[in-house]
Amino acid sequence: MPQISAKGTRMPASPIRKLETFATQAAKTGVKIYHLNIGQPDIETPAAMLQAVREADIRVLAYTHSAGTESYRRRLVQYYAQFGISVTPEDILVTTGCSEAILIAFMTCLDPGDELIIPEPFYSNFNGFAHTAGVVIKPVTSRIEDAFALPPIETFERLITPRTKGILICNPNNPTGYLYSEAELQTLKTIVQQHNLYLLVDEVYREFCYDGKRHVSALNLSGLDEHAVLIDSTSKRYSVCGARIGALVSRNRAVIETALKFAQARISPSTYGQIAAEAALDVPPTYLASVHREYESRRDFLVETLNRMDGVYCPNPGGAFYVIARLPVDSSESFCQWLLESFRYQGQTLMMAPAAGFYATPGLGTDEVRIAYVLNRPDLSRAMTCLEVALNQYPGRKQPVTETQTVARFS
Repeated sequence: MPQISAKGTRMPASPIRKLETFATQAAKTGVKIYHLNIGQPDIETPAAMLQAVREADIRVLAYTHSAGTESYRRRLVQYYAQFGISVTPEDILVTTGCSEAILIAFMTCLDPGDELIIPEPFYSNFNGFAHTAGVVIKPVTSRIEDAFALPPIETFERLITPRTKGILICNPNNPTGYLYSEAELQTLKTIVQQHNLYLLVDEVYREFCYDGKRHVSALNLSGLDEHAVLIDSTSKRYSVCGARIGALVSRNRAVIETALKFAQARISPSTYGQIAAEAALDVPPTYLASVHREYESRRDFLVETLNRMDGVYCPNPGGAFYVIARLPVDSSESFCQWLLESFRYQGQTLMMAPAAGFYATPGLGTDEVRIAYVLNRPDLSRAMTCLEVALNQYPGRKQPVTETQTVARFS
């Protein structure tokens, strides 16, 4: 039998999807599963996007330009201008979702063996893209006790070597929901300018910032034209994950021209996806406003409910639609698998993503889970009821540390 490649063998499995086999088996037995493991919104896709695809008068479904259709890129210029981001159509490369934008950015900005600093926990697929591109991730750890705020500048400085080529953040963050402030972005600006690095920023969740907070883009910062590479997508914004339309945006001409060569190798992004994405830019602002209110309401309910559970801690995130919660369990991976294999409450269970897969440092996140609040409030409430019951029944539940044990431990 021919051998699988070493690269394929070492390719990491997604912590978001790795328990899917157990979920499939549970569903076959009639169990209702609340899927909180993946960022697939239950919000309806704007009707105008679907209608634009239905009404497209296309006789020959041809390739588009490798950079994306000019009409869509021109509309994106107007979209970004709403946020004070000044770009031209030539600064934009339309991609097959955010995923392709990340991979092309890696291959454009870094050589195999080059290093990329990323605050952890981070979007788990960064691992897969880095592995594919031969990029080495150097994690700098953010802490749940600090609500996953940007670690001190000194921790970044200590990681910089001659092979360091960039820093990557997701803002607002997936998986933590943390919203980086302008002051934190200014800190990153200082680092990348001093060390001549790229600043890659995944801004997919730009519209989802809560408590009256404002999103600041890397392209809002002066002096970063040669450093900043923005990664974007329509998937979460308009609940259109299946359209697979993203973007790579930079004022650095060498970055865009090089990225275009990789884009030409994959021919072009989806024609129908771009038609839908362009139609999205005519969706009334009331759509996003209502979606924003819905997610903020879900967040408030989820965080409050989690923190009422015995032994559970969950910081309040400023954006996106994810939280990371610490649970009183021996292993969140074992717990999440047990939920699907062995736990049932009124014929129901829930699926979450073990958080260890979002860390690069071994041993971190082993008692944490990522929860995506992508279900409506009634379903979210039922899922939290399942979780609380499950935590009380789980054989590997951690026992609370008593005052006597605490004194003994430190005496």
